[in-house]
Amino acid sequence: MPRRALSEHRPYLLLSLLAGISYFFVADSAIGGLWLMVWKGAAVAFLAVYAAKRGKGLDGALIALAMGLGALGDVVIELDLLAGGAAFALAHLAAIALYLRNLRGKRAGSQNAAALALAVFAPLLAWLITRSDPDWPIATCYAAILGLMAATAWLSRFPRYRVGLGAVLFIVSDLVILGREGGGLDPALAGWLVWPLYYAAQLLIVTGVVQTLRLERPSH
Repeated sequence: MPRRALSEHRPYLLLSLLAGISYFFVADSAIGGLWLMVWKGAAVAFLAVYAAKRGKGLDGALIALAMGLGALGDVVIELDLLAGGAAFALAHLAAIALYLRNLRGKRAGSQNAAALALAVFAPLLAWLITRSDPDWPIATCYAAILGLMAATAWLSRFPRYRVGLGAVLFIVSDLVILGREGGGLDPALAGWLVWPLYYAAQLLIVTGVVQTLRLERPSH
């Protein structure tokens, strides 16, 4: 059964990797806008399918929803930055609900401190980057949701060096975007950083959550 399950569901991860890696090399090409948006969205959309197929119960549905909204955000953000940000904010809220359902029973003080730092510094850094922009309240509010997502991921029972690290990479990726949009970061450098950081974040998060759900049945 395990071998059959892998043979049936691993292709979704493979398709996601193919779309995610290849998109990095074509993102600045002359390929038509619509096709490029579909190509971009496919990377995380396949992760959403993987989560839907392999996840268990409500937790599996929540991680699939988070990935699905992330894929939507990948596409919509190419048309409108604020609309794309709204889709990602909804994705983070779905992830927060997942992590709150799966908080660790015992946590060290250092773990709580790290989570607090993520929750505080994500919006603080976003404000510092965008404070001269008229849309800084929107960016700061979004970063507050992002920071809460990362903090709850860090405190969840899911592996920190996969899900927690993925959440941190998500923060870094979005801060790079804010720096690029605000003119404080070279767009060429940002182009090299944003997609690899973001895609690695999503891949680490979804595989860490799904594999944990497959091995450990939640008590709720």
